[in-house]
Amino acid sequence: MVISHRTAIVTGSGRGIGRAIALRLAQDGLNVVINDVNLDSAESVVNEIKELGRESFAVKADVSKRNEVFNMVDQVVDHFGQLDVMVSNAGIAQIKPLLEVTQEDLEQIFSINVNGVLFCLQAAAEQMKKQEGGKIISATSIASFKGFSLLGTYSATKFAVRGITQAAAQELAQFGITVNAYCPGIVGTQMWDLIDEKMGQYMNLGKGEAFKKFSDSITLGRPETPEDVAKFVSYLASRDSDYMTGQSIMIDGGVIFS
Repeated sequence: MVISHRTAIVTGSGRGIGRAIALRLAQDGLNVVINDVNLDSAESVVNEIKELGRESFAVKADVSKRNEVFNMVDQVVDHFGQLDVMVSNAGIAQIKPLLEVTQEDLEQIFSINVNGVLFCLQAAAEQMKKQEGGKIISATSIASFKGFSLLGTYSATKFAVRGITQAAAQELAQFGITVNAYCPGIVGTQMWDLIDEKMGQYMNLGKGEAFKKFSDSITLGRPETPEDVAKFVSYLASRDSDYMTGQSIMIDGGVIFS
């Protein structure tokens, strides 16, 4: 058992925003466990973290399966002795008009984007209660403040995560656990490559045109990078955010103002 430095799990961290968050937390001095359904990409990030001088290992787990999430937390605690930060980053997008959404579509996106967040929260909280403290951080989106056309089911899942965040913050405060969420905007990732492709089919736009159309609405004048998101999650994971809980904060360069 290794007990040194604070320890974090970042789900869906084999690539994109999750990878950037994991690397940033490692730079901040945390040991970081990489979770992904693709073990090869997860192991690649593990190697990057070890190059930064921090401890890391990969866990292949499907966040939509409660037992796999709890087993993942058990592995982390067995190795490091503690879990200080849980980042529920794993998620998927669906691009489809609401009138075309099937029962299977709903079950798939809610099982990952909502059930997965709740299962991670439950597993982390059970351990953090024993430690008398910890930080639970979940991925929402600007789509948790405004429902977007062709992203209706995705928006619904992100509104749900905001609600879970607010309720959990009230329930877990007595144990010294804070619960917050980060809301990215138009980020240059593989997820947005998919959104661009699928939206383009519905909107008669060529490759890259949907991404550009949405990016043009950004006040700061450029698309978001995974590192932009990671910098904010670094704050949420740090002790500087100890007096913040129940919040879902937009980090979008100025797309949505609320």
